Amino acid sequence: MSIATTEHSVSRALLIAIRTPCVSQQEVDESLSELGRLVNTLGFSVIGAKTQRQRSTKQLSVLGSGKLEELATLTGESSASTDVSPEDEAQIELDQDELSQLLATSDIKGQANVVVFDCELSPNQLRNVEAALGVEVYDRTRVIIEIFSKHARTRTAKLQVEIARLNYLTPRLRDENSGDRERQKGRSISETVFEINRRRIRNQIAELRRELTKLQREMEGRSSGRVEQLTVALVGYTNAGKSSLMRALTDTEVLVEDKLFATLDTTVRTLQPPTQPRILISDTVGFIQKLPHDLVASFHSTLEEAKNADLLLYVVDASDENFTSQLAIVDHVLGQLNIDLDNKVLLLNKVDCLTEDQQLTLLELYPDALQISAHDKADVAFVHQEIQNLLEKKMCAACFDIPYTASGVMGEIHSKMQVIEEEYHEKGIRITLKASPIALERLHKMLQLTTF
Repeated sequence: MSIATTEHSVSRALLIAIRTPCVSQQEVDESLSELGRLVNTLGFSVIGAKTQRQRSTKQLSVLGSGKLEELATLTGESSASTDVSPEDEAQIELDQDELSQLLATSDIKGQANVVVFDCELSPNQLRNVEAALGVEVYDRTRVIIEIFSKHARTRTAKLQVEIARLNYLTPRLRDENSGDRERQKGRSISETVFEINRRRIRNQIAELRRELTKLQREMEGRSSGRVEQLTVALVGYTNAGKSSLMRALTDTEVLVEDKLFATLDTTVRTLQPPTQPRILISDTVGFIQKLPHDLVASFHSTLEEAKNADLLLYVVDASDENFTSQLAIVDHVLGQLNIDLDNKVLLLNKVDCLTEDQQLTLLELYPDALQISAHDKADVAFVHQEIQNLLEKKMCAACFDIPYTASGVMGEIHSKMQVIEEEYHEKGIRITLKASPIALERLHKMLQLTTF
């Protein structure tokens, strides 16, 4: 089994949700809507969705026999069994509003050649459902891993995703090979091939982990070099507009796409127009619910920039009707990382998509939040100034006498500190400045060494 999409034909996806007793219908609808966006991001067309109540998602057939028979009539590749012509196929590509409307109805637009479950399926469950439906079956985990694989750009991200992909793939390879062993019964060659393949994957994962550990140590070294710099981290749910704001605040070319997980790698740029001291802005990977277990570690490692930041810009897509539940998910993950949530500014982004009444309602609910549009230059300038104001409150004032023999430290001062006043005297410069406590302590030690 390989994790790859079919390039030569349009993948028409039917989404399946299982509602267990502990899950509300609203939660099912929100999760299905997000799954639809994930599937669209993967390049599939969503033709509809079905939901079934079950006590658990663990039963071998996943769904009841009646539901499987019903779904079997909605799946297949035969042109004779589909109502959708090639000319109409492009019309299946839906925007978010159309997708939400489709998922809220029982209409199925033609035949599906892919079925996607909004949960993780075991290898046996996948095999049983594929046998019953006669089409390829995805689970939510596979969809997310494929998106991560497509969007990872740095070596670190690629390694993290490949490890998760191989961990997902290994038990499914084992499941496929089990049939060969049954057919060959007394012969040991099938088992030998299986053991060889398993050992190869295990060795490959070990090698990837070694390389990843080495790269992460290098990243930690680079991060420690920025410990005295004032840093701001953009955090929030995927597709909230973080990258758009990042590009606007730093005046740099950062990838911006209206897709989930367009950004997987942490990007660090300087705030523009430049400030004194310089302020670094980092754009982090977006959050999502039901993140696959094997991607959790890599997801958290990319958020180390947020953990060490002086300020969090908590970006929310205020135009998304589910943004309150997304806020809860982000809060939960940040809490797991022991990130100080008192150190954040809530940015309600995309308010240009809201009516005036909706904006007033948000103002009542979140009086301390900033309502902005990342595409509005005035809003971006306001955020720029707010960053400076908030970080200045974290700085301490100090006065130093710097001898002319130690004038080399002036470059360090101007790049990392805010100079209030400089007075030139016979023996040196008396300088009044503001900086972080760490930067002030380091400057004090540097002056002790240079004047020793």
